[in-house]
Amino acid sequence: MDVDRGIRVAVDTGDVTLGSEKSIQSLKLGKGQLVVVAKNSPKDILEDVEYYCKLSEIPVHTFDGTSVELGSVCGKPFTVATLVINDPGDSTILEIIS
Repeated sequence: MDVDRGIRVAVDTGDVTLGSEKSIQSLKLGKGQLVVVAKNSPKDILEDVEYYCKLSEIPVHTFDGTSVELGSVCGKPFTVATLVINDPGDSTILEIIS
């Protein structure tokens, strides 16, 4: 449950990029400190995310839930398959996952 809280606090107090396309754009630029992907993310998105994360040495965390559940953890009324944490704000998410 700590991961869920960490994600929520990061969304509320930090700088988080939501959505696969925007996340992948950020990763291409080498931006972000951590990427979270829902475990039901489409395979092509997952491959892109893992590829760009490897290039930029950004850790990837697979969220143990669906994109619907990840969306609700973020407090959003839509699905979130991928998110990039640029600045965790008051969250301890980077310590929890690393």
